[in-house]
Amino acid sequence: MEYQAQSIEKKWQDYWEKEGSFEPLEDVKLNKKYILSMFPYPSGAIHMGHVRNYCIGDVMARHYRKEGYNVLHPIGFDAFGMPAENAAIKRGVHPKDWTYSNIEAMDKELKTLGLSFSKDREFATCDIEYTKWEQKFFIDMWNKGLVYRKKAFLNWCPNDKTVLANEQVSEGRCWRCGTEIIQKEMYQYYIKITDYADELLKDLETLEGHWPNAVLTMQKNWIGKSVGLEFSFKLKYSYDDLEKIEVFTTRADTIFGVTYCAVAPEHPIVEKAFLNLDQERKDKILSMRKMGARARMMGDKEGVDLGISVIHPITKEEIPVWVANFVLMDYGSGAVMSVPAHDERDYLFATKYNLAIKKVVISDELPYCEDGVLIDSGEFSGLRGKEARERIITFFEEKKLGKKVINFKLRDWGISRQRYWGAPIPLVHCENCGIQTQKEENLPVVLPDDVVINGEGNPLDKHIKWQEDICPKCGKNAKKETDTMDTFFQSSWYFLRYTTPSALWKKEPFSKSMAEYWLGVDEYIGGIEHAILHLLYARFFTKVLRDLGYVDFSEPFSNLLTQGMVLKDGRKMSKSLGNVVEPSAIIEKYGADTARLFVLFAAPPSRELEWIDSGVEGAYRFIRKFYEKTEMISRVTEIPKIFGNTLNKEEKYARKKVYETLQKSQDIFSKKQSGFALNTLIASCMEAFNALSVQNNKEIWTEGYFILSNVLEPIIPHVCWEISEKYFQFSNFKPIKIDIKALESDSVVIAVTVNGKKRAEIEVPTNAKQEEVLEAAKQGIQKWLDGTQIIKEIVVPNKLVNFVVK
Repeated sequence: MEYQAQSIEKKWQDYWEKEGSFEPLEDVKLNKKYILSMFPYPSGAIHMGHVRNYCIGDVMARHYRKEGYNVLHPIGFDAFGMPAENAAIKRGVHPKDWTYSNIEAMDKELKTLGLSFSKDREFATCDIEYTKWEQKFFIDMWNKGLVYRKKAFLNWCPNDKTVLANEQVSEGRCWRCGTEIIQKEMYQYYIKITDYADELLKDLETLEGHWPNAVLTMQKNWIGKSVGLEFSFKLKYSYDDLEKIEVFTTRADTIFGVTYCAVAPEHPIVEKAFLNLDQERKDKILSMRKMGARARMMGDKEGVDLGISVIHPITKEEIPVWVANFVLMDYGSGAVMSVPAHDERDYLFATKYNLAIKKVVISDELPYCEDGVLIDSGEFSGLRGKEARERIITFFEEKKLGKKVINFKLRDWGISRQRYWGAPIPLVHCENCGIQTQKEENLPVVLPDDVVINGEGNPLDKHIKWQEDICPKCGKNAKKETDTMDTFFQSSWYFLRYTTPSALWKKEPFSKSMAEYWLGVDEYIGGIEHAILHLLYARFFTKVLRDLGYVDFSEPFSNLLTQGMVLKDGRKMSKSLGNVVEPSAIIEKYGADTARLFVLFAAPPSRELEWIDSGVEGAYRFIRKFYEKTEMISRVTEIPKIFGNTLNKEEKYARKKVYETLQKSQDIFSKKQSGFALNTLIASCMEAFNALSVQNNKEIWTEGYFILSNVLEPIIPHVCWEISEKYFQFSNFKPIKIDIKALESDSVVIAVTVNGKKRAEIEVPTNAKQEEVLEAAKQGIQKWLDGTQIIKEIVVPNKLVNFVVK
């Protein structure tokens, strides 16, 4: 029987679509599995990274369906964002048209892979109904005091008169026109994620053993809880109402080693001192302000002496104040105490500008950044590390010079984007009443279609008609907010939307009872690049929605699997490198089952996968042989009953390998084996198939295919459905009990060693006595025993025999 992949795959894809085979049931009494792969951006074509991600999730979903679980396995599109606007500029196409056209194309490609997604629950985050509810969430957060507005410095292109994302800045210049960017202070909206910093950190403990340790560590470091001392340096001469500079340090033990105070270029003291600086220093400070935060942190350490001093709170020494490019205004107070003897960055800066370096911790070389015994630290000399920090903080509190505080590296979430293709922020600006939230009956606030997108500024700023609105408080004329939301806002709750049938989407963002049933996500699959921001924001959003009464749980993702990248020629697949393999080309030549089998067999899910063309051909050959060998099996509706005592050696071995494969499948999906090692499961299937091929018992062939087409169905579903329909009427697509006796062996292979060196392997009956095993072992290695004296005989039952000789 010839294997014709394309006709088989089209048959079953059309069948699954017609029958709605993969829609979840609404019966909340059923045991459930929520399997979710991170949704894609609709770029227009799927790549092998998509294929791998979605195939891993699909294997899980298909397996658990066969096991009787109610499975939710949805897909959607993270559809707002910059690429659509860039496409509009380059191609002259409207972002909406470009986005939905790409979604249609990707839907067709995803279908060709035979992925078992729910079609009813598919949506794009740019859908108007989705925007309505996230605008409602924004208003709820605003009313709860979780959203505020303040000024911040943004990348600004003076030529295009537009804000640029960090990704749009190349070597300090605009990606589009090449103009040197500047830092422009503008109003931004922020969400108080810092209010939840402690809970976000603490709840990571509940995810230990369920999320990769690397991801947990990255989240902990990003949140960055630290205990330290907050105090002020008093200015030697005050500037108007500015009398001191506030700082925070985790190294209170080194406070006697402070030799300068470093401030951000945007710090208020810089503005006060600016007029008194010469032009060279002014220009240097302005140049620092033009650089983005990332460029400043990664670049060379640069500084400017402000020519002013502060007073050390204990020693009363005068300390110079310097502007430093590595100090950021949006981190802490925008000022730091600098101890060059015991901080590497401070040391590099001090040596560059010939600033004083004062050692206050015993050490042989500088900078010494570890804990140690204090010297030249007044009454605290002789103390060490933690004790010294605690004593000095207590001293500051007693003298009312400062206080112990808990700080976090985590900053509040800036969600404003000065761009068109995003969800409008549902606020209005009224001259009488200030900023007001939209009335809920006015939601969603929808983007206008009649805009000109040419890369020059925010199109919404120029659309006067669209901006016109009425103040919900006083009824007078007002203007809509023209900023749109960060796309992370959309991806922070999409997993909740999926829990609810699409028929209810106009009525509510999601059903609370259905969210309670489906959440947490049992298996969340995506790239390690999302380990920090997306996962952190989604966790935060869940906690906020809990406090707003939408849900009653605190963590959205019970288990996380981060899949590795797909490489070719040792490099990540990229169009610019010319090493992209198009999934459509593989599917057209070999079929979707071959593409699926290869990406799941080539490496464990969490490891990088190297694309090898010969590996694809090998996957195809296995499927073809597996299909064509069905001529050896019989049509049955239940698994054959086989009695092992009548079988020969090859027949017993074939059954053993088949049932070992079934055991491995059960162990993987019950998580007795960690990491969803699907590659080892596929290898086991291939071994079992090979074992079947060296025997001719039709019943054992039938039993083997009854089991293997069940085990392989999640991996190569089309061919397995074809086999199961024709030979088993789908009776094998359910849990199969392991025949324990089939796993038993009449004999066992034992290694034989002489003085610890392996010399042979012998096969003996499993019930052989020790004397029989030793005799068989001696016969197997007689030539290594000749002329020697056996000093000792060691037998490890069913594993090893070792002879110690001289």
